[in-house]
Amino acid sequence: MDSNVNLLVVSAHAADFVWRSGGAIAKYIKHGANVTLIILSYGVRGESNDLWNIEGQTVENVKKIRREEIGQAAGHLGITQMEIWDYEDYHMKLTDERMEQMVCKIRETAPHHILTHGFKDAFNPDHEAVGKFVFDASVLSTSNGVRYDGYPTTKQARLFGFEPHQSEISDFKPDVIMDITETYEQKEAAMNCFKAQKHLIEYYGAKAKLRGNHARRVSGNNQYQYAEAFSRCFPYVGGEFN
Repeated sequence: MDSNVNLLVVSAHAADFVWRSGGAIAKYIKHGANVTLIILSYGVRGESNDLWNIEGQTVENVKKIRREEIGQAAGHLGITQMEIWDYEDYHMKLTDERMEQMVCKIRETAPHHILTHGFKDAFNPDHEAVGKFVFDASVLSTSNGVRYDGYPTTKQARLFGFEPHQSEISDFKPDVIMDITETYEQKEAAMNCFKAQKHLIEYYGAKAKLRGNHARRVSGNNQYQYAEAFSRCFPYVGGEFN
């Protein structure tokens, strides 16, 4: 793995980055990549249901709990560059001003790869909106005519979509299956930080095992035990099959 890589991860809600790409993030960091995480919202309205069962719960207290969870999880994965933009979720309003913010962040970090939500995610309109939002921002970031002072244009980043929770219902195709065996323990520790969504911990542990099985079957490498799957937003380009 090339260590001279800039990786940008854009997560709609507090824990999406862990469920869907925690192993990949930890693996890239372990091998020396420069990883930046952007969390667009705390997921207060749509992804903190367990917390709202507590009598007298407030928005600010939910944000406080989720902020602590995010920080603990990021620590387990080795993330040191992280921003929480605190957009309101369910539904997330992605305005022109927010598009400018994302374009500038892409130009600032100049990522080779971007991990974010795919274009289709059944039962979660925020995820679909964010996938399109980040894709559009990545394209705008390459245009000389889209001008923001202090932020030069970038080359087109390679975009990869997270596997959605409802894979089959969302017509998800695993174009990329990444072995995360060496960092699965880090992902598991990070998942266990999210008590606000504890019902998902077992689900995504099982998902990592399932994709690990697929990784072994496709590659013939029996060392692969855990994996994460992603969709490609652009085709592979090169001088040979890969």
